[in-house]
This record gives sequence, structure tokens and C-alpha cells, in this order.
Amino acid sequence: MAIAAIAVYDWPESWPDLLPFLLKLIGDQTSMNGVHGGLRCLALLSGDLDDTMIPTLVPVLFPCLYTIVSSSQTYNKYLRTKALSVVYACTSMLGAMSGVYQVETNVLMEPMLKPWLDQFSFILEHPVQPEDTDDWSIRMEVLKCLNQFVQNFPSFNESLFMVIVGPLWQTFVSSLSVYTRSSIEGTEDPYEGSYDSDGAEKSLDSFVIQLFEFLLTIVGSTKFVQVVANNIADLVYYTIAFLQVTEQQVHTWSMDANQFVADEDDVTYSCRVSGALLLEEVATCCGGDGIDAIINAASKRFSESQQEKAAGSVVWWRMKEATLFALASLSEQLLEAEVSGLTKVSIGNLLEQMITEDMGIGVHEYPFLYARMFISVAKFSSVMSGGILEHFLLAAMKTIGMDVPPAVKVGACRALSQLLPEAKKNTIEPQMMGLLSSLTDLLHRASDETLHLVLETLQAAIKAGHESSASAEPIISPIILNMWVLHISDPFICIDAIEVLEAIKNTPGCFLPLASRILPYIGPVLNKPQQQPNGLVAGSLDLLTMLLKNAPTDVVKAAYDVCFDAIIRIVLESDDHSEMQNATECLASFVSGGRQELLFWGSDSGFTMRSLLDAASRLLDPDLESSGSLFVGSYILQLILHLPSQMGQHIQNLIVALVRRMQSASIEGLRSSLLLIFARLIHLSAPNVEQFINLLMTIPAEGYQNAFVYVMSEWTKQQGEIQGAYQIKVTTSALALLLSTRHPELTNINVQGHLIKSISGITTRSKAKSAPDQWTIVPLPAKILALLADALIEIQEQVRDAEDEDSDWEEIHGDMDSDKDLLSSAAATPFGRSGYEHLEAMAKAYNENQEDEYEDNILSVTDPLNELNLANYLADFLSKFSQSDQQLFENLCQCLTRAQQDAIKIALNR
Repeated sequence: MAIAAIAVYDWPESWPDLLPFLLKLIGDQTSMNGVHGGLRCLALLSGDLDDTMIPTLVPVLFPCLYTIVSSSQTYNKYLRTKALSVVYACTSMLGAMSGVYQVETNVLMEPMLKPWLDQFSFILEHPVQPEDTDDWSIRMEVLKCLNQFVQNFPSFNESLFMVIVGPLWQTFVSSLSVYTRSSIEGTEDPYEGSYDSDGAEKSLDSFVIQLFEFLLTIVGSTKFVQVVANNIADLVYYTIAFLQVTEQQVHTWSMDANQFVADEDDVTYSCRVSGALLLEEVATCCGGDGIDAIINAASKRFSESQQEKAAGSVVWWRMKEATLFALASLSEQLLEAEVSGLTKVSIGNLLEQMITEDMGIGVHEYPFLYARMFISVAKFSSVMSGGILEHFLLAAMKTIGMDVPPAVKVGACRALSQLLPEAKKNTIEPQMMGLLSSLTDLLHRASDETLHLVLETLQAAIKAGHESSASAEPIISPIILNMWVLHISDPFICIDAIEVLEAIKNTPGCFLPLASRILPYIGPVLNKPQQQPNGLVAGSLDLLTMLLKNAPTDVVKAAYDVCFDAIIRIVLESDDHSEMQNATECLASFVSGGRQELLFWGSDSGFTMRSLLDAASRLLDPDLESSGSLFVGSYILQLILHLPSQMGQHIQNLIVALVRRMQSASIEGLRSSLLLIFARLIHLSAPNVEQFINLLMTIPAEGYQNAFVYVMSEWTKQQGEIQGAYQIKVTTSALALLLSTRHPELTNINVQGHLIKSISGITTRSKAKSAPDQWTIVPLPAKILALLADALIEIQEQVRDAEDEDSDWEEIHGDMDSDKDLLSSAAATPFGRSGYEHLEAMAKAYNENQEDEYEDNILSVTDPLNELNLANYLADFLSKFSQSDQQLFENLCQCLTRAQQDAIKIALNR
């Protein structure tokens, strides 16, 4: 440890003798202590090797390590394992380098691959030994090295790979019998959580996980998947057996429902999780053959479990549970395959057969199988018959209130979360009050992971409950509010609790009763923020924002009377960034919900407006930390949208403050949100956009000629990073408005163009400092046109993702290579479908994609620009712009890439 610690700083420059000394030590067979110490030292050092040392080190070091690994008579497994760990560390670094130095790393490794593979084969070809941690450890290091070889060295080809296929299969198959006895049945020691003296894990689980990881790499490799393609059926068949619940899991899950939920959510890494990932890779990479292999293997394993059951085995349920777990883990791929006709067998029929066979089993005898059946029915509800779904839905509703093992309740909750939204009202209504009551009771006994699940289920139940939910509101709301307070320091539980309250709020007839419970509680909290427990003020503001969302005016007014002044004070006085952020969102909701009426709710309308402006002033203070100002953009946006005449008087001061806040901001998201304000102001200034540009030119900006130059240099850098359909629509269309003015100042401004490829090699910190990224400089109009083209490219790509366009894009692309003049080619290129139809498809795909990725702020919905069809808007703009000044348009297009020019052509060909 001491030598390795010194070497990190001194080797090789100040200690050139260290490596020869260590090599001599590990090569001296007369002193095993020396070999032992030298290898451990190298193993510690190998983690700190960089791209300058490795190429000179490997040719000298690897022959010494090879001698140790290949001399099983002389060196024990522990020493050979340590030698392999050094090989792995070096090949990992070579792998990282291969991205840049592919030829050099390949030349370095090629002569060594065959000898090493022979050694790896020798280690893997013997059956895996039970209760032999050294055997598991050496195989684990071999698998780690092989993983690097497969991923990083092109000279590792199919013929070399064939050398290890047989031995690898022997290790895989023989490890299952050892794993079954040690982990699943628990009759032998799996050495769970066992480590060697250097801290390396040496349990059977860690070895099996490494085995799956290597198999995953092979299946995911287009080069090697063909080699194992003939054995895919066997691979899947054996993998399902590895997914069986272990004796340790049965014990842990029976005692601790939280651990069961955590393991189900893939929070912990285990053989079940990594085995399921391998099956997922098979389904993804092997197409119909992979899907058929999975279904056939599942069918075979199901039959085996039924035979075991008939023979009187007490553990017959394990294989069936593992089979259902495997299928449920792949539900998305299997359902997709069924819809597209990729599979010959109906997954719905197979599952119904598997589930109906054991519908009458005892809940207490087989809790984990019962839980898995609930979960499987929910995952495959779209292909199950109505009768089965109804049976399990009603069974799940009853189970929540019964005295059954915790795992079964977990399965029932998961089933209800997915089945209730689609359930028929008349089926569930008679049971609904009982379910809401049982879930509420369950809340008192749940903790951590299970609490999250129960709240999620309660939310689904409330949404599905209609009249029952309204009747239960007086019981549920106080309990959830109390739970929210108790868990105020746990953000995940708080979010879940607020979502349940939001579901109650959205139930007809519940808005006002819920508001009458929330407001009297949070009013005193917000009025005396210093006296509250940590997190309660920020949490109360979050709760109030939820209440104000889509609230009727009388609720917004009631909240104003109780909380408005206190929220203004929090913005002006608090130093807690969470409080400031949530208070800012609250104020935005007040302005959005109250609009002009808001100004007349207090005794002095002028005072309310001044309060709103004071809050804006504090949030735009350039000396305030960026995190405190994070949501100021959304707030200012509401002020200019809903109080335009009042804000119009302060526009110059607002712009000065926006520029100063932008210049001092250290968070990109804050800068982007402030750019959105500039974009919205440009729209508001239309048709007099030139006057807005002139105003910006009169305002100073530190380090720049004026505010316009600064804003445009920042905007053109950030536009590609702006997220959300609404934000992109507003900013992109505002850029088009700017370009349409042809203001003379536009051509005087140069901005950042595209990245110039930097010098080759791995970018280290020192290299990045001495040679930072370099960019081209382009005129602002050309950059704006390039950004508009980029927006079109993104929309067009989303259309292609949303539908299988067979020829439109490709035909046009083919025609373009010979075109020189953009306008004439645009006029000449026919479009396969009508321009309007294509643009509508573009707008639809774009909106859907953006909504999936970013849940746009509810406050943006009130802006008419949210309805803008961006594809249509850009096409209209480009058409008018190109016709009004053809020469300018052609000149600007010369600065674009081929892809950008192509995108503009498609838009012009409506």
C-alpha cells in the first residue's frame, strides 16, 4: 500500500527503477512472498496507469503475467487471479485508448491474443467447483478480460472467439448446478458478501453476474452474435433457471417487504436482474428467432414445473415464478413482437394457460408465485381475456384488505396500479370504498419503498373511483396531508403524497373541500417561515402550487388572501434556494390564475403590482446565486403575458435586469429560461421588431458592444440546448422574426459557428486547458438560418421515427446531390405526399415527441404561441424570405451544411 501510494506521485519520472524491481520480484519463483507482494503492488498501481505508460508497459509486463497465469503447478489460483486483474486493468486502459489509437492498440495486442485465449480456455473448460471461491474468482477475472477483448480489439475475430466458445459454455452450464445447490436450494455455501484481503468480492453471485455480463456483450455484438445464434434456445433455457428465487431472497423478502419492492425495482444488482438483462438483449438483437426461443424456453420450463408439482416437490413453484418473471421483464418486446407478427406463438394464450393452471393455489403457501401472477397479468393485460383480467382485478382489490404475506400485497398493488385505469366502472364500483379504506389502512403500516407503492396505488384508485373517491375525500385527505408533513424531508414520498392530493383535487366535487383543508394549514407555515422544521416551507409552497394549477378563480382568491403577502416576503427575504424556487413558481401560478383581477384583490392595486415587481427585482439581482433565481423565467413570462400594460411601462428596466442576470448566471437552464423571455418580447413587439432591436442596442452589456450583441451571441450558442415543445416554438419562431427584419445590425454581428475538430488523442484535463475547443465565426444571419434548418431537421427526424416513411425522404435526398441552386432545385423537386399533409405530420410528431420528453410547464398552455405549428411557420417564413430577397437567401444558404440545405429544400417543396 505504501509503495503504491508513493508510486502514484513519483512513478515513473522520479522512480524509474520501480517497474524493473517489481518485474524481477514477480519473476522469481524461489520467493513466493515476493511474487505475492509484487503482484499486489502492481494490482494497486494498475488502476492509476494512463495512456502514456500503458503502451511501453504492456510489452514488458504481459509476458511476466502470462508466465504466472499459465503455470498452474507453480502458482496458486489466488496469485494467478491477481495477475489477471492486472491484465484486466491494462486492457481496460487500452480499450479506452482504442477509440483514438485503434491501429496502435490493435498492433500491440494482436500477437498476444491467441496465447491468452488458450489460457482462458484452459481455465474455463473445467466444470465450476462448488464452495471454491478461488475458482470463481479466477474465472471472474478471465470473463472481465474477455469482455475487454471483445469490445475493444478488432483483431479479436470469429476464429479466435471459437477457441473459447466451448469452454465458456462448459463454465455456463456447470455453474448453474453449483448455483442451484448453493444459492437457490441453499444446501452449499454461496459465500454471499464474501471478500478477499484486497477487498475484491468473491461470492458465487458476483461470478454469475460477471458471466451474464460477458454473455450480454457477445449477444449485443453484431460480429459474435452469429456464433452463438445456433445455441440461443439453450442459452435462454438455462438463463431462466438462474432467475429462480434463492433461499436467501425467500428469507429476506418474507421478513422485509421493503427489500422485496426494492429488488423488484432493480435497485439492487443480482443474478435475477442481470439474467433478465441478458434475455432482453436476446429479444432485441436476435429478432423473431430470439423471441421464439424465449417463448419456447418459457413453455418448456413451465411444463417442467408442473411435472415437479405433480411429483410432490415442495419447490416446484420456483421455476414457474422464474418463468413468469422472465416473461414480465420482457413484456414490452414480447407484446411488440405479437403485434408485428414476429412470433409464431401467442404470448397471451401461453400466459393464460400458465396462470389459470394455478389460480387456486394457497396464498400463504406460495406468496411469491401469487405475487408474480398478479404482476404478470398487469404487464400483459392488453393480450389477456376479459374474464382473467376481471378475476385478478377483483382478487387484487380483496387481497389488499386481507391478512396475507406482504409480497402478495405488493403484487396486488402493482396489478391495481396498471389495471384500474382501464377497468370498467360497474366492475369495480361495488368494491371501491372497501379498496380505498384498505389502502388507507395500509398506509399506516407501510414504510420507505412500500409507502411509495401504496401511494401510487391509492392515486390510481382515486382516479378510477369517481363517486367513491368523492365520498372518501374527508377520510383520505387528512391522512395524506399528515403523511406529507411526517415525510417532509423525503422528496420522493412528498411528491407521491402531493400527486395523490392532486388526484383528489381533480375528482369532481373535491376541489373546494381539499382547498379548505390545505389553506388553513399552510397559511401559518408561510407566515412564520423561520419557526418551521427544515423543508416544510418549501414543501408548503409546492403543495400550494399544485392547488393553484387549473384552480377556479375563487380558490386562487382564497389562497391570495391567506398566502400572497407571505410568499412575497419569502422571495424578498429568504436565503433558502428551495424556498425561493418554489415561491417563484407559486407567484407564477398566482399571476396565471388571477391575471388582471389579481391586482384588485388587495386593498391597493398599486401595492400588489409593486410587490410583484419587487419580487422580480430580487430574483433578477445579478449577485443572487443562480439556483435561487432558477424559475424566474417562468414568473416573468406570466407577468408579460397576463399583465402586459403594467409591464410595458417597465420594459427597459426589465431588459437591463435580464441582461445583468444572464451575464452573472452560472446555470445554463437559467440562461435558457431568460432567453425565452427575450424571444417572447420579440413576438410581443411584432410587427415593430426593428424597434425592439434598436432598444436592445441602446442598453449596455459588460464585455459587449451592446445588449443586442450579447443576447444574440448567447442565444445562438444556447438554442440547440433549449428543451420543451413550447420553448422551442417560441425561440425558433422569434429567430425567424429577427431574420425577417433584415435590420442592418444583424450583418455587423459575428457569432460562434461550428466546432473545429481538435487535435487527436485522448483529451486530458491539461490538454483541454492548454488547447480549449475552437469554433468557426459566422455572420449572425447565416447562424440564424442554420438554427432554423436544424429545427427542421429535428422535426423531420421525428416524423421518420413516428411513421415508416418509405420513400419521400430518400427520393429527395437522392435528387439533391446534383443540385447547385437551392431555390431552383426546390421548385423542381416534386414531393411524394401533399405539402400540407407532410407538414401536419411533422407538427404532430414533433409535439408528441417533445411532450414525451419534457412535460411542458402547465403555465405555457395559456400562451397562444403554444398552438403554433412550427413546421408550417418555418415553411411559410422560408418561402417569403427566399422570394423577397433571393440573392441574400442564396448567399446565406452557402454557409449551411448539406443536411441543413436538404431540410430547407423539403420545407420549400410544399
